[in-house]
Amino acid sequence: MDGAVVRELVEAMTLLAPSLDPGPHQNVSDGCIRVPGSVHKSGGHQVLLTPLAAAYDVLRRRNPAAAVDRLLTALTPELHRTRELKARNAKMANRAMQMPATASDPLSGSESTLRRVARTGLYDTARYKGPSEARMAVLNHFAACGWTLEQVQRELAGQFPGLAALYGSQARQERLLHREWARACAWIQKPATPQRGAKHAFINNTSLPEPTGGGGISSSKAAVHQLVNDVENVLYAVLDHRLKDRGREGLGLRLLLRAILGYMRTMETDVLDVGCRTLATALGKHHVTIARLLPVLVTASDGILVKVAEGRRRTADVYLVQLPAAYRELARELSWRRGKIHGIRPVFRGLGDPAALVYEAIERGRHAPTGAEIIRSTGLSRSAVETALADMAALDMIARQDRSWRVNPAVGLLDLARRLGVMEEVSAQISRHRRERAAWHAWLDRHLVPDLAEYEVHDVEVDEYWLPPSPDDPGLAHRIWYAA
Repeated sequence: MDGAVVRELVEAMTLLAPSLDPGPHQNVSDGCIRVPGSVHKSGGHQVLLTPLAAAYDVLRRRNPAAAVDRLLTALTPELHRTRELKARNAKMANRAMQMPATASDPLSGSESTLRRVARTGLYDTARYKGPSEARMAVLNHFAACGWTLEQVQRELAGQFPGLAALYGSQARQERLLHREWARACAWIQKPATPQRGAKHAFINNTSLPEPTGGGGISSSKAAVHQLVNDVENVLYAVLDHRLKDRGREGLGLRLLLRAILGYMRTMETDVLDVGCRTLATALGKHHVTIARLLPVLVTASDGILVKVAEGRRRTADVYLVQLPAAYRELARELSWRRGKIHGIRPVFRGLGDPAALVYEAIERGRHAPTGAEIIRSTGLSRSAVETALADMAALDMIARQDRSWRVNPAVGLLDLARRLGVMEEVSAQISRHRRERAAWHAWLDRHLVPDLAEYEVHDVEVDEYWLPPSPDDPGLAHRIWYAA
């Protein structure tokens, strides 16, 4: 094997086994392995634990090429993730060299502190007294994020071996995990402890605002699902072929409309009253990009997406999804597609937007499509489709049978996204959006002037002495509340 291939293979294996040291295999000319009998810096000599006959047999018999090929196939997601990380680091290093030197802080990774503890088992001793406190902090984090005990148990042997190492032994883990998980679930249900001396009160005496639902527009759940199916038919038959001529912007518009339809089906509403950051999370884009594409989509959708209300303060712009009369007959003539429509599922953040459309064409096709049919249905170039097919076939997401492509149902897209390291990007984006919303809400609380009624405004020229009304006055109760 070539030295570069060995290095890449070992680096991919470290993503599955964080305790594996890739250093001895990353240097082509000089090895870093201390052979048995070497003097140790702390005293004594290196001792061979493996039987000498077994060690000699491992050195004498080389792995066959077929075994190496099977290992490369099994580690395809990790190899893809390693290449992406190298390309990203090289791009950041090149950008840092081109930028002028500043005294800013070094770049920090997107991985949260608690997830790093769960992955490596290393924790800050100034924050946690011992492994027990670190374990509870990690479990509280997972419980607050909506994880289940089964998911935690599965990832102990997967991407979070450090959490398992904090238990010390398998027996201790089996004895304490269920108990500590129950404590974590109970802990997140507790109300937050208020700060001493802090007074919590609203800035006015009105009740909390309720969602308007687009100005009173409502539809039944069955009608919403039927509307989504009809709009999907129009999307595949008309809008996709109309938007493909817009290049990269058209690709973003097609995926944005898919994300909107996915939100409609999930929430069972035809009113879109969520912000750009929510749609950006569903698409893996920046919220500024979504804010730029939404007005363009209103114009390009030919009346399907209509803006009905402007966003103000904490509320976002409100859009209504409808089926124009010009498309009703076409939508009724076409049969509905199987499956659900999605924006950008997490795994396609690493594979690219064209791969999402190609996978959708295979997954939701009326029959198993060929490569030429995928090119015609998606409107993408031949090179983009062939690249997406090759990448997904290498990850075993799809398989080719008799010139047609089929989805492999045995491969879970969410598990594959974890192996590609995409879920860390999703978590980082959600955390960033929460911080930005909190900062915006705090700014509103500091600068927002409440709307005062006429009776709440103090007028120095009006006599403040209030004469009590007659007890027989029917409006007595209302005036008492106003005066108070």
